[in-house]
Amino acid sequence: MKPDPIELELFRHLLISVAEEMGTVLRKTSFSANIKERRDYSCAVYDPMGRTVAMGDHMPVHLGAMPLSVQQVQEAFDLRAGDVAIVNDPFRGGTHLPDITAVTAVFVKGSAKPAFFVANRAHHADVGGMSPGSMPMAREIYQEGIRIPPVLLVRRGKVDRQLLDLVLANVRTPYEREGDILAQWMSLKRGQERLQAIVAKYGLRRVHRNLEHLLDYSERMMRAAIGRLPEGVYRFEDFLDSDGICPKPVKIAVSITLQGSGAKVDFSGSDPQAEGPVNANYAIAVAATMYVFRCLIREDVPFTQGLMRPIQVIAPEGTVVNAKAPAAMAAGNVETSQRITDVLLGALAQAAPDEIPAASSGTMNNLSFGGWDPRRNRAFAYYETIAGGMGASARADGWSATHTHMTNSWNTPIEALEHLYPVRVRRYQIRRGSGGKGLHCGGNGIERELEFLAAADVTILSDRRQRGPYGLCGGSAGAPGRNLLDGAPLEGKTTFRVAPGSRLLILTPGGGGWGEVK
Repeated sequence: MKPDPIELELFRHLLISVAEEMGTVLRKTSFSANIKERRDYSCAVYDPMGRTVAMGDHMPVHLGAMPLSVQQVQEAFDLRAGDVAIVNDPFRGGTHLPDITAVTAVFVKGSAKPAFFVANRAHHADVGGMSPGSMPMAREIYQEGIRIPPVLLVRRGKVDRQLLDLVLANVRTPYEREGDILAQWMSLKRGQERLQAIVAKYGLRRVHRNLEHLLDYSERMMRAAIGRLPEGVYRFEDFLDSDGICPKPVKIAVSITLQGSGAKVDFSGSDPQAEGPVNANYAIAVAATMYVFRCLIREDVPFTQGLMRPIQVIAPEGTVVNAKAPAAMAAGNVETSQRITDVLLGALAQAAPDEIPAASSGTMNNLSFGGWDPRRNRAFAYYETIAGGMGASARADGWSATHTHMTNSWNTPIEALEHLYPVRVRRYQIRRGSGGKGLHCGGNGIERELEFLAAADVTILSDRRQRGPYGLCGGSAGAPGRNLLDGAPLEGKTTFRVAPGSRLLILTPGGGGWGEVK
């Protein structure tokens, strides 16, 4: 049956509103600053086969990878009404251990099988491991925190208290973790309620018919966008500064073959999986590819699984973009995902130079720390990403001090940070002059300085400290970032202990410039 365009748009927004409301519930009922303030979470709706049919306006690195988590849960369990599964294992559908994904099935009246699935993914500020914040300088995943395969946390509406206690016994801040996990459950319940109400109003057959139309429409839009590009093979490579253990740069390479309305994305030239924690899995490679190709579509297309139908992703097992167990994975989700994005954009810039921006900061500037807070008489663990400069384009200068590409998080407000943790923010400002020069200039990065009021263990996982984000079409590179402790330079990926009064200054990279100055 030919879709009614007005009805299709109606159902598209109905489903998106479900995912957005799930996100609102998660944010408002969560305990941690990372979820409540930084909004480091994502929510989505899936059809009975686990295909994405709607996403919230959340984190690209989460949303593109979550279908593999849903698939793993479907394979592990025949979910019944009231069941909730959780998973964070990167080798079973997760991305890195702090990201815990919760999945449940949605049943409607008159249907014995799930009519939908809903899922959310939230970054937990600590899941154990060898350093607070669970983003350590690890060599294997066992050092990074508790690893959860698909398990049932809730059975028929009742929490498995023994399982939850097992998880909480392995983290530094159990009260906060319990609050965030239960907030994820409440978010799923809201998604169930809203989908059941939609089916009650419109009927299951009509809803599912429109789901198929949305998937097909997304596919047609993607094929049209690819078809507008000149056919050919486009290659690009870029590097992470290091894996954090070995100082050698880590290469990520891509070859994109555009033919007709389809694309083959091949990462075969990338380096073998690393000793340090920069390894990504296949889900991350897919998420970055989905994000970049979605950006080629000028219209406001439904963000569904249909977008990936014309695209084949090849990421050889055992490489840094599809690592095998027991590889350390903490930075793969946050740093390697950004570099994968950079190489994809660099390759596509050869096909469409006026459509693709120069490189943005290319790092999430991950900062985690924790210890014992004597004033509040409790343990603390904190994690944040720090924004940088956006790359310039043919149309405009890049934005300054913004999160770009695979992250879509907010900053933690100074008031919240100082209220919850033993730190004082001494400086938080734009890093003037850090954007690359060109016809259009790259956006500037950020200067963020923290003074620690209590002893703490600190880990930084950052990149673009050796070389700045590339410019395009004659534009210059953005300034590399820098990390300093009490004025002394630090490595981009490092862990250390601070005493009360120590000051940590993080200078984030600027974006690349676009075009020659005339």
